[in-house]
Amino acid sequence: MVVYWEYAFAENALLDGLLLYLALRCVRLRVYVRRLFPAAAIGGAEAVVFPVLALPVWAAYTVKVLGGVLICLVAVRGGWKKCAAATAVFFALTFALGGLLTAAYSFFGVETADGTGFYVERAPVALIFAGAGSFLCAVLAGARALYRYKKVQQNILPCTLAVGARRVTWTGFADSGNRLSFRGEPVCVLSAAAVFALFGMSPPAVGRIEVGTVNGKCERPVFRVDAIAVGAYRGGAYVTVGDVGKGYQVIIHTALLEETHEHFFHTQIMAAKDKGR
Repeated sequence: MVVYWEYAFAENALLDGLLLYLALRCVRLRVYVRRLFPAAAIGGAEAVVFPVLALPVWAAYTVKVLGGVLICLVAVRGGWKKCAAATAVFFALTFALGGLLTAAYSFFGVETADGTGFYVERAPVALIFAGAGSFLCAVLAGARALYRYKKVQQNILPCTLAVGARRVTWTGFADSGNRLSFRGEPVCVLSAAAVFALFGMSPPAVGRIEVGTVNGKCERPVFRVDAIAVGAYRGGAYVTVGDVGKGYQVIIHTALLEETHEHFFHTQIMAAKDKGR
């Protein structure tokens, strides 16, 4: 079999560049093109030089592992923890993509020969990059979904409210989109059932506030709870009634989680930026 080194270099450099890009994105590190290209080129060069080395199997795998570590050291900018995390993900993705391509080879009947720590395959380039492209889309979609889920879970907190002798604990959601304020203080949103449980049939309103809903803006009553315990915050707070969604009874204003109301306007600005994205 004739192997053209320039094709082998280009193919492996592109695949290593893809895997490095995915690894950096998965661990949420910035991708530097000036680092990614040289690292990918090292991977391509290793693919060209490695098959001509007469090494025993254990030495071949050792060299391959050290080569992967070298690629990550070139691509990652930061401390050793960031580099270790990116390296671990890079190897995991490499094994996953290798398994995917092996399955594709088996399905399409592509012949492979077991060498000294590597495989020589007669595979169409289109098949390899079709599999790599599908792998790229799947990994990116999975990583985004995982981080979205993690972000949501971090914003779900136990919330205890007290009015007089009544004391209840519910699951609350800290929503940066809640920018309600009354008399310069943040306002949390309770479900109608939560308001009834705290205040009874005739809740004493201390004022009214304009609230934006999917149907437009409307006025809602504002109540005062004697105490609310959420995160590190302990103290009184204003609440109003509204739709809070399924799974929780309270939409927590993020200003309460900053432990001080002096950061209230900073929270509003950050919420506006989040909404703009």
